[in-house]
Amino acid sequence: MRRLLTVVFEPDQAYRCSPRVALRPEPFGALAYDFGTRRLSFLKTKKLVEVVRTLGDKPDVHATLDAAGVAEEERSSYLKALAGLADAGTIERR
Repeated sequence: MRRLLTVVFEPDQAYRCSPRVALRPEPFGALAYDFGTRRLSFLKTKKLVEVVRTLGDKPDVHATLDAAGVAEEERSSYLKALAGLADAGTIERR
């Protein structure tokens, strides 16, 4: 059964990787497994993995992207990826 609600992703807010999610490093980035939903997601770059892992250490998503060295021209694709991860429950608001 697919969820009908869409999570509103707000990059000005504080997020974290969900405690139900385990990240397994892979050559392309990582696999994210949600033990609650049994859903598997792919993090397609190592930099995205770094962003997801460090979300809980920064005051908001923008600060996390800055710290990870995400270039301005890459921001929109990272924000889109993070919005998808929020909708899947891989990351959540703190």
